[in-house]
This record gives sequence, structure tokens and C-alpha cells, in this order.
Amino acid sequence: MSSSQEKRIETGPRWLVWWRATPLYARILAAVLLGVLAGTALGASALPLATPAKLVLRVLGALAPPLILLAIVHALMSAPLGGGQTFRLITLLLVNTLAAIGIGLSVANVLQPGTWVKAGPPPEMAKAAAVASDPVSQFLDSVPRSLGGPFGDDGKVIAVIMIALAFGVALRQLKHHPIRTVEDLVHVGLRSLVVILEAVVEVVPFAVFGVVASIVGAKGFSDFAALGGFVVAVLVGLLLQACYYLLRVRLGSWVRPAALLIGVRDALTMAFSTASSTATMPVTYRCLRQNVKLREHSASLGALVGSNFNNDGTALYEAMSALFVAQLIGLNLTLGQQITVVLTSIVASVGAAGIPEAGLVTMTLVFKSVGLPTEYIAMLLTVDWFLDRCRTAINVMGDVTVSCLLDGQTPEHAEEVRELERV
Repeated sequence: MSSSQEKRIETGPRWLVWWRATPLYARILAAVLLGVLAGTALGASALPLATPAKLVLRVLGALAPPLILLAIVHALMSAPLGGGQTFRLITLLLVNTLAAIGIGLSVANVLQPGTWVKAGPPPEMAKAAAVASDPVSQFLDSVPRSLGGPFGDDGKVIAVIMIALAFGVALRQLKHHPIRTVEDLVHVGLRSLVVILEAVVEVVPFAVFGVVASIVGAKGFSDFAALGGFVVAVLVGLLLQACYYLLRVRLGSWVRPAALLIGVRDALTMAFSTASSTATMPVTYRCLRQNVKLREHSASLGALVGSNFNNDGTALYEAMSALFVAQLIGLNLTLGQQITVVLTSIVASVGAAGIPEAGLVTMTLVFKSVGLPTEYIAMLLTVDWFLDRCRTAINVMGDVTVSCLLDGQTPEHAEEVRELERV
């Protein structure tokens, strides 16, 4: 956790401090439990509780395009690229990402978790909102679907005011940040969007509570049984991706897979516990240098530079999510649509390492690319907190793999011995 996050947690009313100090996964688990109880007690009358989920998804959809744009621009501007190994690094990252998405699509097509249980779509968010009073419906309609939408000819003043308030509050934390270069300007823009996103993430448990209550109240537990198949399929896909990494390390470097796993276990554990590959970067680099004994440039390129672009676990998850939802609603994605999922997942995953809850942001882009309704993302929120940790560990394992492959077939000390023998 960064110092700015710690400062944000320690300020504010006591209840707000307690809320921020409680881990997000604990809040989501509590929301799922309370949602089950509320849905069981209220029945079909729980449908209006899905309104917060619609609001969260609307804001995520508006934030996704500019966030990904600035994240990619910032990553390309700030990453210390250059030298003879840059092309090889890019090639390794691209191959690993394609392999991850290919594994994800293959597992989803073979296991077809969306067909394991006969479960229809969750209650439509639009219908849930219509049950609410007119002022609430009008307010939800005023929430912008994109940051640029309200500035068109048919833009709503309320939407412009909402955007102004959001950026005004976010930029208060950055008003003294010096802007001397173009990179500083991009950083301020990206950071302001991340601050807004962090505020949205704080209310995700309320969205989870609402969607769980509405689904249980209207349809029982059939949809959550289907989610169990999705979790199993994603874990199988991530496990196969891990095996692919270990095979690449065994064939393409001097490092042995067992020794690698032992050497980087601290980084993998931290990745799973924090669900942040960015926060894990220093630990990953230290493990590669001190435990695995990789060369400095190999460890830094893979762990520090590669982590800005390498999100194989996230890309795999996005692809599998799209196919799962398509199967759930009885929609067969064509080969062309699955290729679109592949391309969108690759682009969306670049630079997403520094975005909190990046999977929720990039998933909206992937779903829209093939015409899948983003309302189904709300149902995936109930298990995303766990799968996020699993895919983050795979992201870090991908960084480690790239570092080992860049280090080559001989360890650093072996070259020193050869030099001495030549003398």
C-alpha cells in the first residue's frame, strides 16, 4: 500500500476510516452474505436493489476508454525502453499474452462453463431501475456513459456538473503537482482518473449487495451455481498458463522451474494477497536478483519494465469472461468475434497494471467489442475479488518468466568463469 493510500485511509470520520481500512475482499464477502439474506427475505421486491450496480457499471464504462488511453500513453512514455533486448522483450510479452488468451479461449470452448447449469440472464438493470421512483430513474439517466458524451449537442447539464465535481475533487490532491513536461501532464490526467476510479471501487460492495439480492430474490441460486463452473474454468486456465510459463523457463533459460518457484514465492504470495502487480514489483525484482540470481538488466526489464505491459492473467480472464457470458445467454461467438475478443484483450491489458481493479475497467471494453451486455459484469463482481488475486499472481509469474528468458541459457557467474579461463 502506498503512502498516499495510507494517508487517505487515516483521514475522515471514524466510520469512513474503518470502512477504508477493511480489505475490499472482506467487504465484498459481507456484501454477498447480506445480499443472499436480503434476496431470500424480499423475493422479487428486491429487484430495485440492483440500481447501485447499474450506476457503478455506468461510471466504469465512462472511465474505461480514457483510463486505458492515458495508461498506455504513460507506460510507453515512462518505460525505460532501448537497447538490443527491447525487441526481444516486446516479442516475449506479445507471445505470452497471445498464449494466455489462446489458453483461456480453448478452456472456455472445451469446458463451456456457461452451459453447466441452466441459468438465464440476471434481472435486467433497466427493469430494476424502472421499478424505482421517477427522480431516481432520471438521476441514473443523467450519469454520463462517456466523458465526452455530455459535451455533444444533446448533452445534459447535470452530466457536465457531475464530471466537473468528480475532477474538481480528484484534482484537489494534485493541485500542487508541478507540470514541467508532457509526461507530467499525462501523469496528472491519469492520476486524476485513478482517484475517481478508487472512489468508485469503494462503493463496489454496495453494487455486489444489490445484484446478489436482486438475483436471489428473482431467480434463486441457479446463476451462482453457473458462476461456480466459471470459477473452476478460470482456475484451470490459469493453471495451464502457469505450466506454460514453467515449460518456457525450462526450455529457454538456465533457471530450473522448481528453484524459480522457491525463489519467487514471496513475490507470488504478495501478488495474491495485495491483488496488485505494481505493488509487488520491488519484491519481484529483489527475489529475481537475490534468490534466483538473474542478471540486473534481465531482472529489471522483466520485473520493472515488463510489468507495465504484461498482464497475461488479466487478458486470459477477460477472454474467458466474454465466452462465459455468451454461453450463459445462449449466444455463440463466431471465430471473428473471438478474434475481436483477443485483440481487445491485448490492447486493454497494456498499461493496466497501475489501475486499481483493472479487470473491471478493461472488461467493459471487451464486452462492448462483441456486443455483450455489460450488465452481466455485475454478476461477475461476486467472484471477481478472488479471481483477481489469482490472475495477479499469474501476471507476476509472467514477469518472472520474461526475466528468466531474457537471462539466457547460462548464469551470470558461468560467464565470469569462462572469462577467467580465457585469461
